[in-house]
Amino acid sequence: MLRTEPKILSDGDQENSFAPFVLMENLIEKLKILNFDEEFTTDLKMKRIHRYYFMIPKNPGEQFYMFSALTAWLIRKCGKKFDQPQEYDDPNTTIANILDAVREENISVDFPPNKLKQGVGEYVTYILNNLADKALNYTNFTFDKPIIEPDPQEESEIITDESEIVLDKVEEEMLAYYSDESDDDNVFNLNATQQNKSTPRQIESINIDQENWNLEIERVLPRLRITIRNDNRDWRSNLEQMKQYRNTINQNLTTTKHHLEKVQKDVVTTLEKISNREKYLNRELEGVLDEYRNLQDQLSKTKDTYRSLSGGVTERTRELAQLTDRLETVKQEMEDRGSSMTDGTPLVNIKRAITKIKSEIMEMDVRIGVLQCLLLQLKIRDKKILEDDLGQSMGVI
Repeated sequence: MLRTEPKILSDGDQENSFAPFVLMENLIEKLKILNFDEEFTTDLKMKRIHRYYFMIPKNPGEQFYMFSALTAWLIRKCGKKFDQPQEYDDPNTTIANILDAVREENISVDFPPNKLKQGVGEYVTYILNNLADKALNYTNFTFDKPIIEPDPQEESEIITDESEIVLDKVEEEMLAYYSDESDDDNVFNLNATQQNKSTPRQIESINIDQENWNLEIERVLPRLRITIRNDNRDWRSNLEQMKQYRNTINQNLTTTKHHLEKVQKDVVTTLEKISNREKYLNRELEGVLDEYRNLQDQLSKTKDTYRSLSGGVTERTRELAQLTDRLETVKQEMEDRGSSMTDGTPLVNIKRAITKIKSEIMEMDVRIGVLQCLLLQLKIRDKKILEDDLGQSMGVI
């Protein structure tokens, strides 16, 4: 029986630790009543969920998206407008919108919103259960009390045939009856009788009083009437049930066969109509198909031309890249030379070198003057010595 009023349990309530799993199972049953498989799973192309999907954490992102999508679907089932959330929407915004819609349905929310971010847990099942209840109330669905069918009365029949007697039961009753007697020879052993049935033997006559025999028969006869209960494992009951099923199948086969033949005729007629319609469309669209084929050929030729041109463009792009690299190198050299031309350091160095050269030239001029003076003095001295030598030689002559 479904529980129509779910209750949020506290974390410390160890006694009801498995109650959220029960609520999750109730939620699945309510979703089935709301046609969950067709409207949500098939129409919205969402995956199926098992009965513990929102209780066992596996993939938080996927479970939160499934929770938000299922919540949006339940809110719409309650007659409210609510946009279907997307997988990459902001979780905080989605939770805020969901809680606003839940409060509009007069559902108490006394827990922090971040409890819903994981997409699993008792708070998630609490929201979904309450929304499912609201959706069921909106569709005027009510849970009826369960109808407990009475157990069929077991039929009993009195079996007098020896082959229908349950031997184990007879043996127990006979042992109970003869338990008061101390003589073991008086105990009736059915197993022994069964074994003796297969081996015939000669019956010996015994002198027994007829009156005692009749009294013994009257006393034992009520106990020989055994009530056999129907056993589901009995092959006779199974055989009767099979016969009933066979009769039911034979009775329903005529009407079902008629309906199936009618469906077959309708299917054959529909297939013929589809085939004729297909032939008609092929005839009508033959020109269009030819034009389409021509356009396909032109498109393939255009693609081939594009591929060939793309190869030339690639080669030219590579050459352009090489030229661009060379241009960058030249620009870098020009910048270096321009920076060196605007720099005054070389000029200052040149001036310093000129000044140094001038000073060295002046020193050389001084040295040259001194050397010329010394050379002139030497020449004068040599000339004077020469004149003196000539004068002496002339005097001697």
